[in-house]
Amino acid sequence: MENILIRNNVKVTGQGEQTIVFGHGFGCDQNMWRFVAPHFEKEYRVVLFDYVGSGKSDLTAYSYERYGTLKGYVKDLLEVIDVLEIKKVIFVGHSVSAMIGMLASIQRPESFECLVMLGPSPHYLNDEPDYFGGFEKEDVEELLDMMEMNFVGWASYLAPLAMKNPNQPMLTQELETSFCSTDPAVTRKFAEATFFSDHREDLAKVEVPSLILQCSEDSIVPLKVGKYLERHLKNSTFRLMEAKGHYPHLSHPKETVCLIQEYLSSFKKNHG
Repeated sequence: MENILIRNNVKVTGQGEQTIVFGHGFGCDQNMWRFVAPHFEKEYRVVLFDYVGSGKSDLTAYSYERYGTLKGYVKDLLEVIDVLEIKKVIFVGHSVSAMIGMLASIQRPESFECLVMLGPSPHYLNDEPDYFGGFEKEDVEELLDMMEMNFVGWASYLAPLAMKNPNQPMLTQELETSFCSTDPAVTRKFAEATFFSDHREDLAKVEVPSLILQCSEDSIVPLKVGKYLERHLKNSTFRLMEAKGHYPHLSHPKETVCLIQEYLSSFKKNHG
């Protein structure tokens, strides 16, 4: 038990009976939830963690074999849920973590109450004429090459593009620092697992209800992707945020908190 709690740098706060787990996105860690998670501590038991290879997780536990696809990160999440003996978790996942939570819920639907997906995408690459993911394969390959040749340059290029809140330069700087604080080889592998993943066919297997929070002017996940998810996820609720960029929990935490609380409140009314 202790091993997994240390391995994933698990932090538990809050006083509610039900548990809400926050999963961070690519190149980030649990600290990204600091403006959002505390708002849920009165009503819920709040769990924060870092995927292996991110934040203050135990890097010695990392293996390229396990984390070569999102399956390894799904295992991380399910093992954290098991070790804390969580029943009916509310999982809030940002970006790729939304898909990690979704895959975990397919594997173990009985462990999940609902999913909250913040800037989710089942597939980042364009697959014309039927699907627009936002990136051409060549674009992603160029980014991966840039990571290998000039990791710091890659971080300073991607951070402002992804944050898209030039009026809050400290957040862009924070994101860039977060990107740079991880092992370049590990981050590149996570980037491959993220940007080359395709979970469109898994959407039909999802049994638990979900909230899709789509940011406006998101340079990582276009609006078409959010609408695609809404069409293909049964029991899903779609909300278009006023927040711009790909990190609303940092740039627009108040709106993020309000929309999640609103959804959970109506969820409780409808599901007892």
